[in-house]
Amino acid sequence: MIRVVLVDDHALIRRGLRETLTDAGGIEVVGEAADYAEFRALIREVDCHVLLLDLNLPGRGGIDVLGALAAEGSRVRVVVLSQYPEDQYGIRALRAGAMAYLNKSAEPQQIVDAVRTVATGRKYVTPEIAQLLLDNVTGKGASAPHDALSEREMQTLMMIAAGRRLSEIAEALALSPKTVSVYRARVLEKLGVSSNAELASYALRHRLID
Repeated sequence: MIRVVLVDDHALIRRGLRETLTDAGGIEVVGEAADYAEFRALIREVDCHVLLLDLNLPGRGGIDVLGALAAEGSRVRVVVLSQYPEDQYGIRALRAGAMAYLNKSAEPQQIVDAVRTVATGRKYVTPEIAQLLLDNVTGKGASAPHDALSEREMQTLMMIAAGRRLSEIAEALALSPKTVSVYRARVLEKLGVSSNAELASYALRHRLID
């Protein structure tokens, strides 16, 4: 039996994932968490083989979770399930220690297959991720300015580009508005733009948002 922990801040998504995995057979969901703090408390109490992880969490995000697990030498295998497209966060998540990256629009069977594959110790690679990896190996995957952003800076970019106010971003990330303003200033500098409108235009050009 594959023991799975779900980490996502939306209860409805966790319920859907639980039903999908349980109905597939051979998989048991042994715990759920809505943010990093809940996950840390949970992981001390339950033993699991696979972590199904959302990237966009309140406070410390999914990339931070991957970094913490790697630093601890954890043997938990991680499947990242995110709203962000593969070409935006896929390689970043794999480099941080994930063994699979799926968009939340993935078919239920694909999620089940990913969980079963990583439970055996093998990476699960979608065709989209495989193409990105091939482009990187062959030198066709040229880096973009946003590749140099930190996790928090990337989240700030995405939310500003989506039209969210600094106060809303601060609440979503469990940060102070002043801290978010600092991240915004860093993003503007690194991307070579000067306004929120230019940030949104940049995000559209690089397919970071629809």
